[in-house]
Amino acid sequence: MKTQKIKKKLNYSYLKIIVLFFLTISLGQMGFAQEETGSNQPVVDKVIAVVADEIVLQSELETSIIEFARRGDPITENSRCLIFEDLLFKKLLLNQAAVDSIEVSEEQINSEIARRIQYFVQQIGSEEKLEEFYGKSIPEIRDEFHDLIQEQMLTQQMQGGIVMGVDISPKEVKAFFNKIPEDSLPFVNSEVVVEHIVIDPQVNKDEKAYTKSKLEGFRNRILAGEDFGTLAFLYSQDPGSARKNGELGFMERGSLVKEFAAIAFSIQPGQVSEVFETEYGFHIVQLIERRGQQANVRHILLKPNVSQNDLGVAKNILDSLKTQIQSIDSITFEVMATKYSDDKSTRMNGGKMINPESGSTTFEIDQISKVDPSLFFVLDKMKPGEISSPVIFQKFDGSQSYRIVKLVSVTDAHRANLQDDYLKIQSAAKAQKEKEALDKWIKEKISINYIKIDDSFQDCEFQHTWF
Repeated sequence: MKTQKIKKKLNYSYLKIIVLFFLTISLGQMGFAQEETGSNQPVVDKVIAVVADEIVLQSELETSIIEFARRGDPITENSRCLIFEDLLFKKLLLNQAAVDSIEVSEEQINSEIARRIQYFVQQIGSEEKLEEFYGKSIPEIRDEFHDLIQEQMLTQQMQGGIVMGVDISPKEVKAFFNKIPEDSLPFVNSEVVVEHIVIDPQVNKDEKAYTKSKLEGFRNRILAGEDFGTLAFLYSQDPGSARKNGELGFMERGSLVKEFAAIAFSIQPGQVSEVFETEYGFHIVQLIERRGQQANVRHILLKPNVSQNDLGVAKNILDSLKTQIQSIDSITFEVMATKYSDDKSTRMNGGKMINPESGSTTFEIDQISKVDPSLFFVLDKMKPGEISSPVIFQKFDGSQSYRIVKLVSVTDAHRANLQDDYLKIQSAAKAQKEKEALDKWIKEKISINYIKIDDSFQDCEFQHTWF
């Protein structure tokens, strides 16, 4: 079993480079892809550590070092050792997850893969650019993500279980803060809390009818003998699949929007569906093959055009909402956001925008300028409590909506203190306590598991006694 696992890991280890989509630094530039002898020959992958029933490969370490550099972290003489130790810890977690029979479902894995691919698509611009950059189709990228994401989710779940019972009291928070020398207190940048109400333009009925009629014409041509794939290539407005003749590749039912999934899993192979509508537009679908809860289909997507008049209606709605909020004391921005906003991610949070980096509702000013430059220029002219006029909101898919924005609060840049930054300090104090719990767990597991490490790491200054 051990030999089979090593072979499998060697076969797909280099595929883990996918996590470094935006990396431009090569292994050679970093100086880690050559043997210590100075040879110009590439390193042959090998096992550099065994942790119970798990292994660490040379390629895994090199990939982790590159990712470390990509994040902009300083690389010191001991960086390689610390990164290697982190891999040992992850393998210890992975092994314990197997011992404790911890599992993650295929649905969870596929959902996380879909989320990450969507993030990469947003960063790089489109699915076509992502496929071009990586040299593989989206379904192939999904397949290569699978084992890596599964391992990450297992280790995260295992680590979460170890620190689950860790809690922190106000007394401990204060004691943690008081131990920090005054000249070492962190500097907190100016931060803002922002809410918005988004109104999507409603496409007029005539445009919808025209789009649906055009798609029905394509369906009739296919039923009369024309090739579905050819028409998808020529006319589909889903750029990711159009270049592949409309084919999506095998998709889990749970990763498809419900209307699309309902059709894809109800028709027979070769059958062409009736025209149906989703949040993305109008579709027709042809089933290629179905395997349990996976289906491979072709589709043609047509999106109804949004007119300037449609956008104007959305703008007028927001003007009306703003007037009501400002003139009626019992109506708040948060209530109107919950009731009317078309932004699903913020609607149930009273319109509060969530910082994707921290998961909190606070943004540093420079984060706003990077994430949403147009919002930065709107906020730059506002005072706390003020509501903006309706402004165009460009979504990730390229579509346009209108929104009004409320600047809830602004904090000045300052040295951290308990009064203004209690939640941040509490988080840091809890993180320290969780680290202590993890250190205790690692020490215990090292003492009872077989661990073998390559002699080249003998001089490393590890935080734990792995040898």
